Amino acid sequence: MPSALESLSNIPLFADLSARQLRKVLKSAGEDRYEEGDVIVSEGGRTQTLFVILEGTARVVRNHRTVARRSVGEFFGEISMIDLRQRSATVIAETPMRCLALYHDDLRKLVMGDPQVAWSLVQTLASRLRDDWERPLDRKRATRPGVSRGR
Repeated sequence: MPSALESLSNIPLFADLSARQLRKVLKSAGEDRYEEGDVIVSEGGRTQTLFVILEGTARVVRNHRTVARRSVGEFFGEISMIDLRQRSATVIAETPMRCLALYHDDLRKLVMGDPQVAWSLVQTLASRLRDDWERPLDRKRATRPGVSRGR
């Protein structure tokens, strides 16, 4: 099993950070474990934690529909952790999971104190936003008459 530092360095959100910066992130993080079927966060809840998946897979449910899946190297909880508003989705462990839990105040201190950490977070969030924005357009194009798939 890889160490938490090795796992963290392979996650896009933190991949460009130095070993020193990664140790700072780990120092401010907790490690949580979940069993299959555990609800990690609930839609409408008010927690302020970002989760980074070290092992396992989870499904993201909004309005009782699975809208995404997250696995090793991915994260969830970033929206509520940043804007301090209600959770926009429920996240349920599909397999046993091990996650790093980064709390709002600790991550805020890291971001405010290290521009590289801040920039890495911004780039990763922008990439996810773009992916989420383009995904519905791709589905819409694929279902329009006269538009074929796979070309």
